[in-house]
Amino acid sequence: MGHFASFADFLQMGKHGLYVWLSYGIGLFVILYNILSVYWDRRQFFKQAKRRLKRESKSI
Repeated sequence: MGHFASFADFLQMGKHGLYVWLSYGIGLFVILYNILSVYWDRRQFFKQAKRRLKRESKSI
């Protein structure tokens, strides 16, 4: 572990563990949300495009 004497010390980060791990967790959540929101928006766009094409082909 290098700087830390034990794994528990590593998790506590010199009594700043809550802040450190919470920051990592929030950062990971934001990154995953950004990736997944693009995926969801893309799916929604293609569903709407299919519906629009179907609707337009029926009116011709």
